[in-house]
Amino acid sequence: MNRREFIGALSAAAVAERLGIGRATAAPPGARAAAGEVPRRTLGRTGEAVSILGLGGAHIGRVKDAAESVRIVRAAIDAGLTFQDNSWDYNGGASELRMGEALQGGYRDRAFLMTKFDGRTRDSAARQIDESLRRLRTDHLDLMQLHEVIYPEDPDRAFADCA
Repeated sequence: MNRREFIGALSAAAVAERLGIGRATAAPPGARAAAGEVPRRTLGRTGEAVSILGLGGAHIGRVKDAAESVRIVRAAIDAGLTFQDNSWDYNGGASELRMGEALQGGYRDRAFLMTKFDGRTRDSAARQIDESLRRLRTDHLDLMQLHEVIYPEDPDRAFADCA
């Protein structure tokens, strides 16, 4: 992470804290995270407390040096960013490959890992999920998201053969 990226992340965290976004869901109203900790919130109705800031995987596959991508992911987790976002098609799968490498050595246990798929049939979705699991070098995901829902009929079409 270069100085500009660090200052950008720090600025985003300061803005979130100033706006009150930094209140931890599990804590009493008005409570703040301890100094040096990234605040967490409960993700929807999942009951999972995740960092209010996450690391998006799209850029991980664009970094020229794969080792630098691994360093960025690990530094984010070490800093308390538990929410790790990705997609099966970011950079032709390179983003998942690099995140999968970074999550080795105990980092997977410290991350809330999500990825996206855009398969609109049971077979295509299952194939994409299997590919993601292989690239991410894990046996499970914490969250899956249907990606690229852009037409009104997409949800019905995506889940038509799931009944």
